[in-house]
Amino acid sequence: MASGFALAIVFGAGVLLIPGSTQSGSEAGVLQALFTSTSAVSLTGLIVVDTPVYWSGFGQGVILGLIQIGGFGIMTIASLVGLVLADRIGLRGRLNAAAEVRTSGLGDVRSVVIGVFRTSLLIETVVAIALALRFAIGYGESPGRAIWLGVFHSVSAFNNAGFALFSDSLIGFATDPWICVPVMVAVVLGGIGFPVLFELFRHVRRRRGRQRWSLHTRLTLSVTGVLLVAGPALILLLEWARTLGGYGIWDKMLVATFAGVMPRTAGFNSIDYADADNATLLVTDVLMFIGGGSGGTAGGIKVTTFALLLFVILAEIRGDRDVSIFDRRIDPRVQRQALTVALIGVALVMLPVVALLAGTDFDLDVLLFEVVSAFATVGLSTGITAQLPGWGQVILIVLMYLGRIGSITLVSALAARDRGRRYTLPTERPFIG
Repeated sequence: MASGFALAIVFGAGVLLIPGSTQSGSEAGVLQALFTSTSAVSLTGLIVVDTPVYWSGFGQGVILGLIQIGGFGIMTIASLVGLVLADRIGLRGRLNAAAEVRTSGLGDVRSVVIGVFRTSLLIETVVAIALALRFAIGYGESPGRAIWLGVFHSVSAFNNAGFALFSDSLIGFATDPWICVPVMVAVVLGGIGFPVLFELFRHVRRRRGRQRWSLHTRLTLSVTGVLLVAGPALILLLEWARTLGGYGIWDKMLVATFAGVMPRTAGFNSIDYADADNATLLVTDVLMFIGGGSGGTAGGIKVTTFALLLFVILAEIRGDRDVSIFDRRIDPRVQRQALTVALIGVALVMLPVVALLAGTDFDLDVLLFEVVSAFATVGLSTGITAQLPGWGQVILIVLMYLGRIGSITLVSALAARDRGRRYTLPTERPFIG
């Protein structure tokens, strides 16, 4: 998987180096091409050149193709990894895994691939039609241009990529619900993960009997719902008289909602983060770091990891021996895996921040925002990406790559690893706190 994504990035960079990829017709810089390709394949959206100004129609088409490859690849691989691991962890573990994700084993590989393709195509088509009609009717775009804008932003939104064909992202449409709402719906559907979408679609299709949702689906939907309410509410409160000061009450609510949904991790702008309050940047940092659902196009440590750690803390406060969520006991190995993913995520954020803080003149708040955005493959920025030195942009390239494939690689490696001991060491308790 890691090699496949690296190969896709290199291939994309090579195609973007073709002179016809730029508006000027001259060859793009190697760093610009590599950064853009990495950002597209990793579904991030950070840019070092203005997408609609620098890249030609051919170049924009290449970016769109890389986004689609990255999104389809990550959803398919993440879903298949669960099936592969279910075959590696013994009979009891396989039965439990099958009960949770509603699959029967590795025979479902074909159905998973087809399901991901159909789901992606359906959602992207519906959103593309809605956006194209709005661009054509509401903004007077020609039919061809409207269709292109609808398709590009639909694919970018569902795959949580955040690339836009407007220099100010979607700030110019911040108060237009006919643009913002379809984009938000695509972002949320892409971010909650294919296993959840598959289970929801099957539940709607059957429409009979009482179906018990899996723990993963219930946990993902519950935490996502809380974050989708808390994020916009905090941004509305913090930016009420700042970046939202010039809007009416309903427009403020729409813009704040859009800004609270995008850290799921899409990266479209509805406000200028260069003018945002430091508290808003920190709230957005947290939302980006948490990210979206497992098996989807979102990045971050994932909402299930975040929720599991919260329940671990709650169980420790209560003095419970076991961690239970929705009447299900959580395996201690899964708890350790969640802690490992979270702490490695913190390390991957802090080390680049320290390096950039020591080597540049930018403030901590904007550097932290940029690094978290790259690690969580979000794409939001205060506008400093292109101003970073070459080595700083290389750091972001590595971080985007690790942020995209790192969590899946790490979790699959941890889940497949099982080292048994024939002895037990004496117990001793060090002081904590």
